[in-house]
Amino acid sequence: MFSRTYRTAGGKAFFAVLMALLLVVTGCGGGQTSSEPKPAEQKPAEPAAGTSNASDQSYTVKHAMGETTIKGTPQRVVMLTNQGEETLVALGVKPVGAVGSTVDPTKFFDFISKDLEGAKLVGTEGQPNLEAIAALKPDLILGMKFRHEKIYQQLSAIAPTVFVEEPRGDWKANFSLYAEAVNKKAEGEKIIADWNKRVEDFKAKAGDKLKTQVSVVRFMPGKVRIYYKDTFTGAIFKDLGLARPAAQDKDEFAAEVTKERIPEMDGDIMFYFTYETGKGDASKLEQEWTNDSLWKNLNVVKAGKAFKVDDTIWNTSGGVIAANKVLDELEGYIIGK
Repeated sequence: MFSRTYRTAGGKAFFAVLMALLLVVTGCGGGQTSSEPKPAEQKPAEPAAGTSNASDQSYTVKHAMGETTIKGTPQRVVMLTNQGEETLVALGVKPVGAVGSTVDPTKFFDFISKDLEGAKLVGTEGQPNLEAIAALKPDLILGMKFRHEKIYQQLSAIAPTVFVEEPRGDWKANFSLYAEAVNKKAEGEKIIADWNKRVEDFKAKAGDKLKTQVSVVRFMPGKVRIYYKDTFTGAIFKDLGLARPAAQDKDEFAAEVTKERIPEMDGDIMFYFTYETGKGDASKLEQEWTNDSLWKNLNVVKAGKAFKVDDTIWNTSGGVIAANKVLDELEGYIIGK
């Protein structure tokens, strides 16, 4: 209901009050129509699961730092992880503030930047700006224990705060927790159900190609990693039932390697990506390694099955939109179109 203030004038107070009451009634009942919000537009408050009116209902979310009680459906959300930004976009919730990308902290990742237009930058994942966050007067702050544990109390003093545990591994767990925190649990479950259907369709079409051993390598400034199963791509491959080379079939994050360990990168197919921070160091390292004789002698390279893919999509952002984009590409690489 809109609130309005009216002034009475001279001896016509009764008439003014009467007109004010009529205007208030008109304002409250005014025949407005609503349409389904587009993705990334802030949705109006909706009832929490099992309640009739979310505007005056509270719900409690268990998370990495304990429990947090939230009243109603949050309307002013600040998101402190890139992965979580994908979640909000997918759920149709536009944050009032969010962190810049790890590649360029002055902007959001390109593939979701249009959906985040209007959101204020509040620093980076590694260094959120507390003053900027407080200035936005949020009613919910979403972050990550792995990144933000030291400032949890400060954030909680600004607004109810919910943290996921860490960025690695199964992205779906973080997605679901963020969805619950913004009171979009049902919508989140639908998105995960859609993902699971895509996974089953992929498996059915792939058949014996699921035995394809998938290798993953990342070039970074000053270091090279072989990625194992406790990673964003590792979780996707696990969902899809894709095999990993014996040297990479480990329930661990990654190994930082020297050139002598290039043979461990072999597989039936390889995906490699380069995390470039703008200085060109990682790209130079990639060029050096991919021109090394050990790299060129890998069976996967000689077979023409080593593919460079986008680091942001295949690793850095790590959310639901990126996961679906990876699956789009895997359908071409593994199944063929």
